[in-house]
Amino acid sequence: MFRKKKSIIYKTAEQIELLRHSNTLVSKTHEAIVPFIKAGVKTIELDKIAETFIRDNNAIPAFKGYGDFPASLCISVNDEVVHGIPSNYEIKEGDVVSVDCGVEANGFVGDSAYTYIVGEVPDEVMQLMIVTKDSLYLGIEQAVVGRRMGDLSFAIQSYCEKVHGYGIVRELVGHGVGENLHEDPEVPNFGKRGRGVKLQAGLTIAIEPMVNLGKRHVVQDDDGWTIRTKDGKPSAHYEHSVAVQKGKADILSTFEFTEAAILKNTNLSPVVCNYDKRKTGEKA
Repeated sequence: MFRKKKSIIYKTAEQIELLRHSNTLVSKTHEAIVPFIKAGVKTIELDKIAETFIRDNNAIPAFKGYGDFPASLCISVNDEVVHGIPSNYEIKEGDVVSVDCGVEANGFVGDSAYTYIVGEVPDEVMQLMIVTKDSLYLGIEQAVVGRRMGDLSFAIQSYCEKVHGYGIVRELVGHGVGENLHEDPEVPNFGKRGRGVKLQAGLTIAIEPMVNLGKRHVVQDDDGWTIRTKDGKPSAHYEHSVAVQKGKADILSTFEFTEAAILKNTNLSPVVCNYDKRKTGEKA
């Protein structure tokens, strides 16, 4: 069979600003749900809060109806990796709750994910969160003109797998983002340096490491959406949308609103990675 030629859509400076606006709304949607993330709250309640916030800001939940997905957020708990459907499940102390959000505004889509820690978790679970979040920024460091996709992928994989021994999910990858939620090219979290698409200015991508505490293998639930680890161990997921530029990637989404809100919610434990420490001047 002939392989379909990839069609990458490079964005103008004006389009990147529209994407920044959409991603800011995504980030503020995360901020809006943070005060309600605690034990006893149903994940469907978080979804309702998010949808109301998005629509009140004259935007559209990008996930709802996408491939018939029934909700505005993907909420994946513990061994669920991604694409969890909000439900009557009540969050418990010690849960890790991944929330992925997409917003369409002014014809462009923002996309960002964050994994929240409810209460206290074992050190090995917190370490998984820290490493996964750090790996996101290691990937972003490679999202500059002249690099190749494999450089970005290798940075994430080598840090998570070779340095820390975690499992990198292979079946799901990051993606281009723009007027559509999923555009070319694919952005794998595994690969070889010097291989893949050459990164050029105006390329906008969602980088999203999905990292398992145990093995990399995953299974899909009967609902046709929820992906979970095959061995039942926890998984972490962090995502930013970025624009490739010369010298340094332009991060279009932000965790600043989210993490400021987390500090005000005593039911949540902050995830502070080496990248965060370097930003504040703290020793990593």
